[in-house]
Amino acid sequence: MAGSSPGDKLLELRDVTLQYKTREHLVTATYRVSFDVFRADRFVVLGPSGCGKSTILKGIAGFIKPVEGTIMLNGRPVDRPGPDRMVVFQEFDQLLPWKTVLGNVMFPLLKAGRCGRAEAEARAMSFIEKVNLSKFRDVYPHMLSGGMKQRVAIARAMAMEPDVLLMDEPFAALDALTRRKMQEELIQLWDDIRFTVLFVTHSIEEAIVVGSRILVLSPHPGRVKAELNAHEFDHAHQGGVGFQALQTRIHDMLFAERIEEDALKPMEAANG
Repeated sequence: MAGSSPGDKLLELRDVTLQYKTREHLVTATYRVSFDVFRADRFVVLGPSGCGKSTILKGIAGFIKPVEGTIMLNGRPVDRPGPDRMVVFQEFDQLLPWKTVLGNVMFPLLKAGRCGRAEAEARAMSFIEKVNLSKFRDVYPHMLSGGMKQRVAIARAMAMEPDVLLMDEPFAALDALTRRKMQEELIQLWDDIRFTVLFVTHSIEEAIVVGSRILVLSPHPGRVKAELNAHEFDHAHQGGVGFQALQTRIHDMLFAERIEEDALKPMEAANG
């Protein structure tokens, strides 16, 4: 998170095509996707299931190499995972069950040799406090709710002070009320620290609330349909005309192609 001032270009994707293998097929997840992420961005990648959102995040994390195009972080090609990119996943089992909240947040700091035990504990506690879990520092994951586990995962990632925090649908498995609270807490944490976050979701409403910028992807394989500004919106604007207009605009982008395809199917069958 340290380095240049907010607004500096941090991450660049240029014509990135990503593929992965299943048992039966080679799947092209994205096709020539390009975008920039700047320091202190809340950048959301939005699209339907199967459009390559999570695959893009894995490419940025260094888990998948592009078959075409380049991914650059701080002006250098991404060719492997690194502590400058920390990932928060959707699953609640991403924590180490045999370690306490404090132990989980300290673990990557110690594993990476970033600091000694005393400094690691101090840094871990600082971020545990930021996610409002100080009273649970000595509690094990099985005693925490889903939302609390995600707070621990966020604190653990943030304690590493990455250049970019990668969040792969982190609130999708939570109930509606907890999901809203976690969105609010993430924005409050961003207000306090102004870190860079790349957030993947398939929820239009969540994208508008969480994101300052939204990249809209087409259905499989994912292509860039639009990049939109949403910095003026939060939960307080959800009933407003501007929020609803942007929500409708994105909805039409995502579903126009599907409606056209469904309309053509009876014609194709008749001509078959």
